[in-house]
Amino acid sequence: MKYILGIESTAHTLGVGIITSEGKTLANEKDTLTTKSGEGFLPRDAAEHHYAIISELVNRAFDKANITINDIDLIGFSQSPGLGQCLEAGATFARYLSLKYNKPLMGVNHCVAHLEIGKLHTGLKDPLFIFVSGANTQIIAYKNKHYRIYGETLDMGLGNAIDQLGRELGIGFPAGPVLDKMYFEKKKYIELPYTVKGMDLAFSGILTAAKQMVGKERKEDLAYSFLHNSYAMLLEVVERALSYSGKSEVCLVGGVAASKALNSMITVMAEDRGVKYKPCPLEYCGDNGLMIAWQAYLQYFKGKDRQKLSETKVDPYQRLDKVNISYM
Repeated sequence: MKYILGIESTAHTLGVGIITSEGKTLANEKDTLTTKSGEGFLPRDAAEHHYAIISELVNRAFDKANITINDIDLIGFSQSPGLGQCLEAGATFARYLSLKYNKPLMGVNHCVAHLEIGKLHTGLKDPLFIFVSGANTQIIAYKNKHYRIYGETLDMGLGNAIDQLGRELGIGFPAGPVLDKMYFEKKKYIELPYTVKGMDLAFSGILTAAKQMVGKERKEDLAYSFLHNSYAMLLEVVERALSYSGKSEVCLVGGVAASKALNSMITVMAEDRGVKYKPCPLEYCGDNGLMIAWQAYLQYFKGKDRQKLSETKVDPYQRLDKVNISYM
């Protein structure tokens, strides 16, 4: 049995996970930079947060797993995509551990890791993925050694749009859980833009319109209307992708997968279409080190991928459909 350490540092969350080659979670520690009411965060602040706490978080993970660095067979880290300063914080520490303890190193695509941890913990074999996070909103499925993007946002990730509306409403970061609670406290629906362009969608229009209504409508009604429209746009694209791809399974991954409102809407859609739906478990929805560890395991031990130290430079812009899936 192999032990794999994973370090996640693409954005505001620093995660350290330890998983076995059998998929057993030994540790999944994380610490997220949060802000006060109405404030966002700067990349440099998140990077400083990661540098300050990473050693403590790694030690906490080893204590939880009841093993040491000497037991580790592979170190994985989020190499792409993400905020450059944040990515470098995790990559630097991963390189340090690799060199000091002579452990193999594997940089992975954070987005692909979200998909694979979803498969691992739902048991789905070949699903259509709904990947919704801060920076990403994509409909994805596997075909011919690559994950293919069937539709995506043309401007911003839905999670970022939610957080921007939250700031306008005076809610701190992250705003998603608060708006999701408001969703179920609505009294009326407010007309807002609905922007779907073929297989793609856009959120800037609905966000601008919602911001203009802050102070004129109840927060709960505005939150409901914004989320309901946004999720309906997303599911319109999902239904088209299901018809085109012929997939019979649907898996929801990414930080926004924690939304009860989104889950309820997908459940209804899946029942109507007769497809199997499972969301990634809440513990693994958001950014976490465990998914990085599992992805590193798949690439290194199943796909036989290898990296020289010179090949571990971070890439903030790599798309998941550019990654060759060597282990399938």
